[in-house]
Amino acid sequence: GKFLRILFGCHSRPDRSFFWHGRQFPICARCTGELAGILLGIPAITMFGYASIPFMVLLMLPMLIDGFLQLLTAYNSTNLRRLATGCLFGFAFDSLQSISTDAVFSLQGKL
Repeated sequence: GKFLRILFGCHSRPDRSFFWHGRQFPICARCTGELAGILLGIPAITMFGYASIPFMVLLMLPMLIDGFLQLLTAYNSTNLRRLATGCLFGFAFDSLQSISTDAVFSLQGKL
């Protein structure tokens, strides 16, 4: 659990985390969504390829908007919304990482 908290920079607040059989997840709902999006993105990208960069940026926006609204206003998001926006962000992050990796390998072949 500590590794995941460090990897994601997660606060692990109990009020923003899921519980299973009375035990708190090691990371909050948003980070759980990011992890799920990253893990689900690997086979999806392998099977179908990745979408365009603008589309990936659009997938990242809901989490950024939700997080900043919560930070800057009295708005309080729900754990399910945090999970969903985190999944979108994690999938988009995976895709952008794949795009950048492909670009680096493409450049190496030209040098």
